Amino acid sequence: MTASNLERITLAGGCFWCLEAVYERVRGVHQVENGYSNGQAANPNYEQVCSGHTGHAEVVRIDFDPAVVSLRELLEVFFTIHDPTTLNRQGADAGTQYRSGIYWHGEAQRQLAAEVLGEANEHHAGRVVTELLPETNYHPAEAYHQHYYARNPEQGYCAFVVAGKVDKFLASFKRLVK
Repeated sequence: MTASNLERITLAGGCFWCLEAVYERVRGVHQVENGYSNGQAANPNYEQVCSGHTGHAEVVRIDFDPAVVSLRELLEVFFTIHDPTTLNRQGADAGTQYRSGIYWHGEAQRQLAAEVLGEANEHHAGRVVTELLPETNYHPAEAYHQHYYARNPEQGYCAFVVAGKVDKFLASFKRLVK
């Protein structure tokens, strides 16, 4: 990170294109990077992650200014734009790489994320399967995955899946839109 006032959180909630498209629209978010995290293989690529053999999740690494947008707000968006009750699945996307996860960077983040996760679990009658772990073995996704929705809004998956998540965010969190 370049600015000392920024924090970082890493989130997994299905396809990283969906999360990236939403978080790029959140005020206070300075950078969103698609990548792979919390698996075993060193330097995995997309095909390896999609095979399910690396153990990695598709994630977004979010650098944000907590003076503008709080971690709690980012997590509220997270629990609104994906289904945290489906194990290793978001819609038609299935596999461990599409799991729900919050990968923290420091004890204060872990504590707050555990609190928000507990609230989400209560809201969903104890069915939340989101994992809460430190970020480990992170690797950025290939360049063609970065800013994917912004560059390909008419592509089928983007038009039918990603756009719906963006619309849900825009309707639910007007106060957070850039």
